[in-house]
Amino acid sequence: MIICMSDILCVTNRKLCEEDFLARICKIASAHPAGIVLREKDLSENEYKKLAAAVLAICQKHGTPCILHNFADIAAELNCNALHLPLPVLRGLSDKKKARFTVLGASCHSVEDAVEAQRIGCTYITAGHIFDTDCKRGLPGRGLGFLEMVCRSVSIPVYAIGGIRAADTLKIRQAGAAGACVMSGAMVCDNVQKYISGFKET
Repeated sequence: MIICMSDILCVTNRKLCEEDFLARICKIASAHPAGIVLREKDLSENEYKKLAAAVLAICQKHGTPCILHNFADIAAELNCNALHLPLPVLRGLSDKKKARFTVLGASCHSVEDAVEAQRIGCTYITAGHIFDTDCKRGLPGRGLGFLEMVCRSVSIPVYAIGGIRAADTLKIRQAGAAGACVMSGAMVCDNVQKYISGFKET
């Protein structure tokens, strides 16, 4: 699996969906973003495994990459070669386990995080939060200057996260980012195809 370098990653949050979550995943997968990161942090391992199996099947049907989150052993059991981890979890992952994944990402919040993530094996990272967002209410975004510093510090693709709108796509790419992560927009928009295409066409 190779993530498209000029696209967006859709990060899930099923609690935001006003329709059946798997139905929303079908719509997102059929719109062909760079990938879908299944980030359902409140689920137990067994609950996550069940949901991941269903989401992987949908993504495979549509030819859209699925990136599992946090549970390395579950990803390996489900033969998923793409995994995204919080940096503290990634630090504890053995080289043997990391070798199972051809796509390995981590969430980074500083230049130091980014450099470390690349050093310990990431093939891409997310950097944020860039703009003010309800997900981080009360915490100001780190801004495009921060994003540019992160992008300059590593040679792997960087995906900006946090308050990213389609209108911001050009600005984050000018800062050096490969693309953006979106969460709430993809979960709640009326027309998923139009929403995702807006990022591709900006």
